[in-house]
Amino acid sequence: MRIGKITVGALDEWTLSAGSVTSWHPTADSQEKAMRAPVSSVPVSYMQGQHLRNYCERKVLGLNFSRQIIASCEVPGTCDIAAMDQAVNAYLRRHDTFRSWFKDLGDGEFVRHAIEDPADIEFVPVDQGVMSVEEIQAHVIDIPNPLEWGCFTFGIIQNENHFTFFAAMDHVHGDATLIGTTMLEANGMYSALSGTGQALTLPDAGSFDDFCVREREHTSALTVDSPGVRAWIEFAENNRDGFPEFPLPLGNPMEATSSDMTSEVLMDPAQTERFESACTAAGARFVGGLFACLGLVEHEFTGALTYYGLTPRDSRTASDNFMTQGWFTGLIPITVPVAATSFSDAAWAAQASFDSGLDMARVPYYRVLELAPWLNWPRPNFPVTNFLHGGAAPLNAILAASDMGLANNIGIYPDGRFSYQLTIYIFRYGEGTVMAIMHPDNPVAKKSVTRYMAAMKSVSARVADTGQWGRVA
Repeated sequence: MRIGKITVGALDEWTLSAGSVTSWHPTADSQEKAMRAPVSSVPVSYMQGQHLRNYCERKVLGLNFSRQIIASCEVPGTCDIAAMDQAVNAYLRRHDTFRSWFKDLGDGEFVRHAIEDPADIEFVPVDQGVMSVEEIQAHVIDIPNPLEWGCFTFGIIQNENHFTFFAAMDHVHGDATLIGTTMLEANGMYSALSGTGQALTLPDAGSFDDFCVREREHTSALTVDSPGVRAWIEFAENNRDGFPEFPLPLGNPMEATSSDMTSEVLMDPAQTERFESACTAAGARFVGGLFACLGLVEHEFTGALTYYGLTPRDSRTASDNFMTQGWFTGLIPITVPVAATSFSDAAWAAQASFDSGLDMARVPYYRVLELAPWLNWPRPNFPVTNFLHGGAAPLNAILAASDMGLANNIGIYPDGRFSYQLTIYIFRYGEGTVMAIMHPDNPVAKKSVTRYMAAMKSVSARVADTGQWGRVA
């Protein structure tokens, strides 16, 4: 689907043409130095740890695991391979997360190894020859697994009048901000080098290592009686000692499957503005109104008196550079009473829950599991709802990269495997409000998410048109 000038969709929505492919991979010397890198004093972050554990456990069960983020854009003309080579290596050496790899110690524990000298990182262009679209897609997702160094790659697909630049990396090294970071930084560096021969002057990159150290210092001081920990425990105990589940069937999570994305326009621009007005009248913001509507949809499907949801939040602080590459995202629990209440009351409650829970992103649920071992590891297919506003990070950085003319046809794609979680996106931008769900590629899940989004469209449109809601399922 299109969000302004960018495409967000399944891998098969990546618009490509067959062409000559060059991709960047580590030299043998660089690979050897990485393998000899010592154990780092920098702890594995909690989000990295859960990602690695889920990958390992799914692999043992013979199940796939979505783990990549792929970004692409189109640039006019013929690629200057020498300039792109310099830009790629500058980008990799600039961000400290790319110096890390991880070792499985067993029992869900991992340790970080890290290259000490960023100059030891050297990727070189490899001519892959002419590839078909299917071969290109297979090549892009064929990167090392997250327990190996170098689980990231860059490349170009040369066509007659333009080339497509792509970056593919394991989620262990980045959150959604990486799309804007890559487009603005790596591609901006290429534009400078190929145009003037002079490297782009960039501000300090910041340090993901520093974030990991601070996170561990903060979480090591938490106890079972800490307010954030108590809040997570209460939330989990209201959800069968774990995370909430999607209200409709999604098929058997123990069957290996690919992923698909289904989308729906919830509101046009005029409805979006009226919906925001209804939220404001309720003492809430747009996001509060959305979670209220999600709550009513779930109530209509299941009869649940209270909605429990999860949403990610960038846990960078003022001391972090917002262009720092790394996985800074944490989760916020949302609790909304919805039974026999008005939209205004539910939206106000949802906004209060969202605002009061912002700091919960700094209290990883996976740390809470260490303190409260009677709770459960999240079950497969737990839903996480991402609200992305065209005027705020990270979506604004991506749109800015396109508006600044650094690239055309920017795209964001997964790797075609299905993740451990059900990922829900709601985008608000100039052309309205759109919902998309990344789900297992099976008929049961397809039917369920289509039904779910139709209900969400109905209730949000009702609020936009009347300021109130009614039954939607």
